[in-house]
Amino acid sequence: MSVAITVRDVPDDVRDELAARAARAGKSLQEFLRGLLIDTATRPTPDDVIARARARVLASGARVATGVILEARDEDRK
Repeated sequence: MSVAITVRDVPDDVRDELAARAARAGKSLQEFLRGLLIDTATRPTPDDVIARARARVLASGARVATGVILEARDEDRK
């Protein structure tokens, strides 16, 4: 089931930019914003990702030394 959402007091320049992006994507503004909202809601927040990672570390007891992490990072930059 879906519901209607109203957003008030959106600045004109923001509305114009979103409408332009929608047009470039070949979508109506409503369709474009609906897609943005769905994408945002289905993606975990950074806080959620960090919490899950911490929970995995606690559950597994796995630890990686800072030096090992930095070494791997630097190796990728070569």
